[in-house]
Amino acid sequence: MSGSSVERVRAALLAAGHPDTITQFPESTRTAADAAAAVGCTVAQIAKSIVFRAGSRAVVVIASGANRVDAAKVSEAIGDKVRRADADWVREATGFAIGGVSPIGHIAPPILLFDRDLLALDAIWAAAGSPAHVFRTDPTALARITGATVADIREG
Repeated sequence: MSGSSVERVRAALLAAGHPDTITQFPESTRTAADAAAAVGCTVAQIAKSIVFRAGSRAVVVIASGANRVDAAKVSEAIGDKVRRADADWVREATGFAIGGVSPIGHIAPPILLFDRDLLALDAIWAAAGSPAHVFRTDPTALARITGATVADIREG
């Protein structure tokens, strides 16, 4: 399935007018720390996708890898209570396995929030549909192509 997931992300990038910057790494990029080590950037520059549930809808929070996401702030930002989503539900709702959830290319449109802290960075990397694939972008471009609402979601 990862092949089709990566191709879905590639198609979404190209459809949004974004260059195909997907790179595959031999080592896992499943966690923000793993991805940062593979890419050679800071953990903060990894745009991780954290999935919550709001009823039957997926809420995808695109967060700096250095930040823990505050579920109460997410609930406040979308005006609905959220809860953590389990791995099976994440795959069903987004089409991606945990560790490879991309901010784009979902099988059904999620509610999207964008961590305000990412906007301070020059270059960021996000999962591209598998635990071994990431794509390079910049925060402004990623916010534009996702259409995500910029919000303060950091814990603390």
